[in-house]
Amino acid sequence: MTTSIVLIDDHKLFREGVKRILEFEPSFKVVAEGDDGDSATKLVEEHSPDVVLMDINMPQVNGVQATAELIGQYPDLKVIILSIHDDENYVTHALKTGAQGYLLKEMDSDALIDAIKVVSEGGSYLHPKVTHNLVKEYRRLADEGTGGAQAENTIEYRKPLHLLTRRECEVLQLLADGKSNRGVAEALFISEKTVKNHVSNILQKMNVNDRTQAVVTAIKNGWVEVFVN
Repeated sequence: MTTSIVLIDDHKLFREGVKRILEFEPSFKVVAEGDDGDSATKLVEEHSPDVVLMDINMPQVNGVQATAELIGQYPDLKVIILSIHDDENYVTHALKTGAQGYLLKEMDSDALIDAIKVVSEGGSYLHPKVTHNLVKEYRRLADEGTGGAQAENTIEYRKPLHLLTRRECEVLQLLADGKSNRGVAEALFISEKTVKNHVSNILQKMNVNDRTQAVVTAIKNGWVEVFVN
């Protein structure tokens, strides 16, 4: 099956670069491009895409506003936000509007392709750096709610060896550290293909849809260490 994509970004050079990456994926087809939130609404109405890649900072109607309007009209539409901001406030605001993905523009091509595949299949996808920041914020709030140092004693860190192999535990920890597939591969001296296989096994064993859910589940269960600055 072909995943149809509408690409919305007011920087033409960036838009052309993203489109060129997507053209290398046989199952992707960019059916339309626009440069602001207003054009997004018109193009979605005209082309009924599977996924919209939406820049967050645009003149007039920004990406968050456009996403809220689109999801309101088309509840099943999948939107991935493209942004330069990794602050959790931007991320949570975007996700509250109905976006299923949030990518930083520093992403590599593999992350872009993976995000579209995951989101088009009903999952959610956050850039690894964003995931790490959200997990840190979650842990900080949890510590504040339980008295800081006391929280450290109530959450016992333990590797989920009852569920994952030792190597998969290492991969899960690196995902929580905000590593991309490439970053995990470099840290463990293995290939990116091997990393993808490990991630796939982790998701299946943890019964979650995507790496974001895997990291959140892991932090809630004390399966990974998260350091709060």
